[in-house]
Amino acid sequence: MRASRYGTPFLLDLGLSEQLTSLVWLAGPISGLIAQPVIGAVSDASTSKYRRRYWIVTSTVVLVISTLTLAYCREIAGFFVDLFGDGESWDPKYIKTVTDTAIGFAIVSFYLLDFALNALQASLRNLLLDVAPPEQLNAGNAWHSRMLNAGNIVGYGFGFLPLANMPILRLLGGSQFRKFCVVCMIILAGTVWITCWTQEEQQRENKRIEKGNSVRDVFKGIYSTILSLPKPIRRVCYVQVFAFMGWFPFLFYSTTYIGQVMAYELDAEPDHDYATRTGAFAMLLYSIIAVAAGTLLPYLTRRDARLLAQEGDEDEDAELSRLRGQVREWRADAARRGKPLRLPIMPFFLRNIWTGAMLLFTFLTLMTFFVTKVWQAIILVSLVGICWAVACWAPFAIIMEFLKEQEREPASEGDAAAREWLRRPSHSRTLSTPAARRNSRQTENERTPLVRRRRSFDQHNASALQQDDEAASGGTVLGIHNLAIVMPQFVVALVSSAIFRIVDADAEADPANNALYGKNGVAWVLRFGGVCTLFGAVIARMVPPTRTEKEMRRRLAELKVLQEEGTP
Repeated sequence: MRASRYGTPFLLDLGLSEQLTSLVWLAGPISGLIAQPVIGAVSDASTSKYRRRYWIVTSTVVLVISTLTLAYCREIAGFFVDLFGDGESWDPKYIKTVTDTAIGFAIVSFYLLDFALNALQASLRNLLLDVAPPEQLNAGNAWHSRMLNAGNIVGYGFGFLPLANMPILRLLGGSQFRKFCVVCMIILAGTVWITCWTQEEQQRENKRIEKGNSVRDVFKGIYSTILSLPKPIRRVCYVQVFAFMGWFPFLFYSTTYIGQVMAYELDAEPDHDYATRTGAFAMLLYSIIAVAAGTLLPYLTRRDARLLAQEGDEDEDAELSRLRGQVREWRADAARRGKPLRLPIMPFFLRNIWTGAMLLFTFLTLMTFFVTKVWQAIILVSLVGICWAVACWAPFAIIMEFLKEQEREPASEGDAAAREWLRRPSHSRTLSTPAARRNSRQTENERTPLVRRRRSFDQHNASALQQDDEAASGGTVLGIHNLAIVMPQFVVALVSSAIFRIVDADAEADPANNALYGKNGVAWVLRFGGVCTLFGAVIARMVPPTRTEKEMRRRLAELKVLQEEGTP
């Protein structure tokens, strides 16, 4: 969104028309549809210990080159025109050629920038999924949300600073936009280097059946993954479709909404620069509140280690014995301190926090019916930062936790089989009950052995390998999840256009041709998004708790029963 805020004036200044500028910004949704699923699928198929960091570094290099090309597109265009042309700098034809070449470089750079940015975002999420243990996924995604919103603050801050007057940056020449691009790329390169240097991936073992790596195989794998998505993850994607039908209107038109409220309050067309700065100030407050919310809200979902599984919990009896001993220890400790026994508190489920944030978003957007002052609009926009902090954290944490549980399922089954192997003799008869014998007679023949061994570990490993192959597609799943985020942008563009045409028809026909005064279409677009988000909140209630959350709730219920029984 910051790119469109700073990039649109730059493109218009180059001489690109508003219609072509809008086509340039189609690079965002198009790259989101293609880059993230493809990068996720390709890196999933790799067994290298650099499978995620390779794409992080590659996309960063493309991002830096495309951004610097964008910042210096006029100079680069002039160099190539001088190299291959024969005009003089005073010749209007020469100037037009340079301008057209610069516009061409700018458009190509913007498309490369968007594709590289989506590839970088996908690879960073995939790296987080790979390196973070299951119990830290919630915290990891919360930190990702904080850093994302902290980056917004830094971006808005550099946009306000007079970079052209700073001693070192002044040597770069050019406009504020060029210096902003250079500073951002320096920060990006430094943070990416820290990430790749400090994080280490595990090399995967080669699968017995290697998947094809052709373009057709990649897209076929993405399509098959879409059809076979687990139901919880599929429901998260459904929620995201409706949620981002609310988010895109806000992200695109929030500053314009501030300007329209200002025009309503002044009963005249406001100064556009002042309205833009006021909108940017509201978005800065929005980012600060998002960082604060992203820091505080994860504490509501922090999981008490006493409710998590322990190493000795081999089965239900062992776990119940451990819980009984814990209650005994807690009761004795409480008696020594002269206080009542207090059990651990069940944290909020991630889906509950997510649902609450979407309901708050719906409430805030519907409150636009009552906003008549600029300060009221600023407060409203700022409070949406709470919802954005949750949107950048909760759904990703839910999906990654489901993926980790699916990935660990084969290992847990293998441990259970090993324990069962130690308990039973290797020549135990598995078909000793009459019911089992009756069910098996249909497949028995004279070659079937009378005494059967338990399933060998080779067979178990083969099935586990197959499950692991299916569970290892985390990058592909996150890419598909991004499809659910990007697709609503096309719907919102059509609906917003229709709303503007209906609501602002009289203002558009006004000979004064005001940009803000007399228009109220943005408020109705925001309300439309709020209603869509309400549907998302309803569907979010259908997203089941993760297995860890269910087990924590079960253990807490058992602790309460043991407490009531007064276990000695």
